[in-house]
Amino acid sequence: MQEQSKDPLHGKRLDAILEELVEYYEGFEKLGEQINIKCFTDNPSINSSLKFLRKTPWARTKVESLYLYVLRQKKKNESKKRD
Repeated sequence: MQEQSKDPLHGKRLDAILEELVEYYEGFEKLGEQINIKCFTDNPSINSSLKFLRKTPWARTKVESLYLYVLRQKKKNESKKRD
């Protein structure tokens, strides 16, 4: 039996990460405030952003880092609701 990866990015597709971030920040405008890159601030779309992120490692790293932060925030909010 294979051991499960503890990396939250393991097996996560870039399009799913991007869609989750857009939903969490309620659109590209607020996402663009978090990560100020042109594909989020100038006529943004999922497809154009994916194209840019796949070709630009530094931007993808920023998106993945923000995604990990959002996951921690969601977890923190869930534990507050249970208390």
